Amino acid sequence: MSILLILACLFGLLLIGVPVAFALGGLGLGMLILGGFSPLMAPQAILSTLDGFILLAVPLFLLMSNVLLKGGVGADLFAAVQAWVGHWPGGLAVATILSCGLFAAISGSSVATAATIGTVAIPEMISRGYNKRFVYGLLAAGGTLGILIPPSIPMIVYGFVTEQSVIALFLAGIGPGIVLVTLFVIFAMVHARWSDAYEPMEKADWTERMTASKRALPSLALALLVILGLYSGAFTPTEAAAIGFAAALLITIFWLRTLTWAAFVDAVKESAVTTIAILLIVAGAKVFGKAIALYRIPQDISAFIAQTIDGPLMFILVVSVVLILMGLVFEALSMILIMTPVLLPAALGLGFDPIWFGIYMVIMVEVALITPPVGLNLYVIQSVARTSLANVARGVWPFLVLMLVTVVILYVVPDLALYIPFKW
Repeated sequence: MSILLILACLFGLLLIGVPVAFALGGLGLGMLILGGFSPLMAPQAILSTLDGFILLAVPLFLLMSNVLLKGGVGADLFAAVQAWVGHWPGGLAVATILSCGLFAAISGSSVATAATIGTVAIPEMISRGYNKRFVYGLLAAGGTLGILIPPSIPMIVYGFVTEQSVIALFLAGIGPGIVLVTLFVIFAMVHARWSDAYEPMEKADWTERMTASKRALPSLALALLVILGLYSGAFTPTEAAAIGFAAALLITIFWLRTLTWAAFVDAVKESAVTTIAILLIVAGAKVFGKAIALYRIPQDISAFIAQTIDGPLMFILVVSVVLILMGLVFEALSMILIMTPVLLPAALGLGFDPIWFGIYMVIMVEVALITPPVGLNLYVIQSVARTSLANVARGVWPFLVLMLVTVVILYVVPDLALYIPFKW
């Protein structure tokens, strides 16, 4: 009964417009006081949260992605990929998906990926006759690759909350990320085969390919630097983010010469605003998590699951439905911060690996990013395309299905996530 009451209070606060961070923190503080616990636990929890070294990677990755966004790197990546695959069936759509995957490997941000590639790809695809809803859905879903293909800010937060290796999470995201990109590409090519509305592109000659690839080469080198540095153990995630930010400045200022002082100031401001919002949510969720732990809610839920849910498959089905429903009202980080402390103990009790469960959570959070009414990627594409939210939402449903197919594959083949970090 106390669980339902707490959830009702939380949803009530959100419905009357209280920001997520303050709803979580305020409710957690109220629970501490009503439960007879010291309210000093709240500031102690906040201080211990914001003092985490790993969280320094969040603003640095945001700075890197915003600098690349303002420097127009997405246009160079898209042009290079388009030169190689643009003549394929649905070539522009394939180029868009691959560009999203490449930018995701640099930025770690879903919103930045959707905005960067969408700005370039949407007008190009629509001018070639692609169905508008398909284009909007493709970009909204393609942007979600920014939090699955490492580096990933939600993975950093999950690792911080669960005290799991962030590098292991990054490695675990590679396999599912490749599978999801592959499914998107196959769907785009099949869609093109069944549609005669779009205008195919001519095959680019080698001169065009080399010219476009040369301009995109520094960005690809940046992705390799960050990824290889992380996976070789040369960098911690925080160090990788700092080096990536410095390299992004060098590329956009000295190589491409596209980053102005005004654009750099905008990038810093936007990164600061997003960082503050993320840290406030993390702090509020920490207080809320402390309170529900003292109320023994995770243990009660684990016991309830053990008594009523028959096996791992039923657990995943029930949790998936819950997360999809929560995605209708919560944004990505809030879902991870609220649900992980509640669900992880039950998942561990059923034999799930915490790294595998983290990748599963991230994919389900991707689904939340493109489900109305609060899917952030929907609003990003709506803003970029200057269209209605309904048009974007109607275009994403095939990609939602493909994401859920990826979850099924991940469940059937756990090594898809666990092979690289633990067995390779």
